[in-house]
Amino acid sequence: MNEAAPAVLLRGLRKTYPHAENPVEVLKGVDLRLARGETAAVLGPSGSGKSTLLALLGGLDRPTAGEISLFGEPLGGLSEPALARFRAANMGIVFQQFHLMPHMTALENASLPLEIARDPGAEDKARGALASVGLSHREDHLPGELSGGECQRVAIARALVTSPRLLLADEPSGNLDVRTGRQVMDLLFSLVAERRATLLLVTHNPEFAEKCSRRFVLAEGRLADA
Repeated sequence: MNEAAPAVLLRGLRKTYPHAENPVEVLKGVDLRLARGETAAVLGPSGSGKSTLLALLGGLDRPTAGEISLFGEPLGGLSEPALARFRAANMGIVFQQFHLMPHMTALENASLPLEIARDPGAEDKARGALASVGLSHREDHLPGELSGGECQRVAIARALVTSPRLLLADEPSGNLDVRTGRQVMDLLFSLVAERRATLLLVTHNPEFAEKCSRRFVLAEGRLADA
């Protein structure tokens, strides 16, 4: 992997979804370059393709055209198993809906990426990740026993437990009240700075966008500086 390469490099990224009558072109040629350690926010109206952009960056979907390169690795040339390994080794993803396993404790949820990777230190690392988000006292609680803010903190711990170089966050405060959302976002930015990770944040909130070193607007399928 090229250590001099940018964290994120997008060239002419396009995504079109087939439709019986007219195909829906969501992204119409997105270009983006982020240096390692940069924090960037993507703003834009609902339905503008922000979540689609993150899904493509996370390797959860494939573009119709264009190039995605992360840390010098072109994603387009990777098989699905290789892409899954690359994602596990380099990326953390925080979703608005938390996506915690309801039958698993906070500790089990946080350790899940490491268990999948068969890391022998998974439990200890997950405990450390939960401690970093202030949830050591909630290790044995199920998601249904946690508040929304606590669930999102577990999701952040899960995303950071592998020490990813790139963190993708899709409206992480969207399901939280204003006060809790602010607390969770302050924690997220603190942990990103501490770990010197690259952050790409999708948000509707200008206050959170201002915390990022760079800001973009996605509208009508195109990305522009805010």
